[in-house]
Amino acid sequence: MLEGLWWRIRAFARAEELSLSVFGVVIGVVAGVGVALAHNAVQWLHEVLFGLPKDAYLSASTVLDPLRVFAALIFGGLVVGLYTWGVRRWRKREVVDPIEANALYGGRLSLTDSVLLTGGTVLSSGCGAAVGMEAGYTQLGAGIASWLGQRFNLRRADLRTLVACGAAAGIAAAFDAPMAGAFYAFELVLGAYAVVTLAPVMLAALTAPAIANLITPHLSSPLLNIDLYFSPYDIGVFVGIGVVAGYVGIGMMKMATTGEAALRRTGLPDFLRPALGGFGVAVLALYSPAVLGAGHGAMQYYLVHAHGFMVLLGLFAAKVLAASLSVAAGFRGGLFHTSLFVGILLGDLVGLGIMALFPQLPVDRIVYALVGMASVAAAVIGAPITMIFLVFEQTGNIAIASGVMIGAVIASLIVRRVFGYSFATWRFHVRGEAIRSAFDISWVKDLTVVKLMRREARTAGEHMTVAAFRKRFPIGSTERVFLLDEEGGYVGFVIVAEVHSVGNDETAETSAVRELRHAPEVFLTPRQNINQILEAFERAETEALAVVDDPQCRAVLGYVTEAYALRRYALELDKRRRELSGER
Repeated sequence: MLEGLWWRIRAFARAEELSLSVFGVVIGVVAGVGVALAHNAVQWLHEVLFGLPKDAYLSASTVLDPLRVFAALIFGGLVVGLYTWGVRRWRKREVVDPIEANALYGGRLSLTDSVLLTGGTVLSSGCGAAVGMEAGYTQLGAGIASWLGQRFNLRRADLRTLVACGAAAGIAAAFDAPMAGAFYAFELVLGAYAVVTLAPVMLAALTAPAIANLITPHLSSPLLNIDLYFSPYDIGVFVGIGVVAGYVGIGMMKMATTGEAALRRTGLPDFLRPALGGFGVAVLALYSPAVLGAGHGAMQYYLVHAHGFMVLLGLFAAKVLAASLSVAAGFRGGLFHTSLFVGILLGDLVGLGIMALFPQLPVDRIVYALVGMASVAAAVIGAPITMIFLVFEQTGNIAIASGVMIGAVIASLIVRRVFGYSFATWRFHVRGEAIRSAFDISWVKDLTVVKLMRREARTAGEHMTVAAFRKRFPIGSTERVFLLDEEGGYVGFVIVAEVHSVGNDETAETSAVRELRHAPEVFLTPRQNINQILEAFERAETEALAVVDDPQCRAVLGYVTEAYALRRYALELDKRRRELSGER
């Protein structure tokens, strides 16, 4: 009876579009609980390690005991290093994150790996490293979603949608911003927006904050809720903020990977690097405790309270350096919150500069700070629409939407044109993965030569005369024959009809068939994918190519025709189109 019920539930999950919405709600509930628990764990660590009052933000602290700061970051870094070392010894592979899972693995990622990564993020953020919890939140939500989808044996497209639901729920709960969470999923985790994915993703993004706030009230309080206005002449300033934010974002991403490479060259064991990084962050915290942690408390404080230009400039440099050092040293976490705080400081600096240069102009520095916040975050995270919605949901003010939009779009454009990666895809690039977005490219890797080739390849020696060839391969016996050298290696192919139509009987007795060969240096190997196949056809300008075992031996295994490769490619593209449009 139970087996029959389980079978009916699985059939409903696979057959009904409504099931994805049900899954979205379930994922939102579970992710909301997970985000609240992880947030509470980090807050508890801050209170214990740094002696904070209950519910006080670490980065909003004005005075901290230096001994506690150094002890927490150095010994906490050692714990993080040993934890990461132990996990890698056990799992022996890199953790697949939601973007990578949807781009390369059809939405499949490990729940165990996701929980372990979230644990490392809690430890890293809890000991005060300048990293955010958002990577842990999205990983946990996506891991739960993928595990659930795999248990129900969902289709590839549906599984990818559930992973997006999990990531959306994590971001929405972290910021109490459902629209930002949903568009984070569309821009970064799915790589596209489709009507069929709207309902499940939005339901997950709406459910998660509600559940998280039930467990932990005011988990993410709004930045401010006041009237904000700007003048038409501010448009040019917003463009300038966007340009500068783009280059700041590129600098932050490069600093993290450059620092990581520099620490690796020191020869210091991996498990000691976070402790060294923690010491560096602790030194920076002597300048200002605002460099510690993700920076949510500091965001609120520095957005509302005005400060001097040199104070902001020093904090801007210290926070960027602390975040880059934390990531480079091996602390787990992301740059989402950090980029928001750095953006606020950048916008505030621009506002103070405008006021100093043009004291007669009415300037609202908070507007500049919010534009800077969205612009730097859009540059680093690579999700401009997400940041526009985040500012709107965090401030409740629609008046500055156009200004925020200008800065975020310009910053994103600068990064795409100059650098080409977001922080997540840049990390993939450093690891050697060719991922530019979460758009599903795994089918390209799966559509290989082995799946496209025909194995009944006819062969002949390259020195065979045309007359002998005609006797062995009369017209109609086969379309093409692949030529081999004396060692059995591929050296080109000939078209049977062409061999029979060229020359006369006298020349056929003396001329070798190799004189009529095509594509002697262009061939395919079994593991090449469809993109490489089509590139090879373009180079060779032929209708078929031989498949050889490897470039050295060149033993012929079969062949692939261009027409069949293009047909399969078109079918796969149509399948992706139908998945995006919701056709089943």
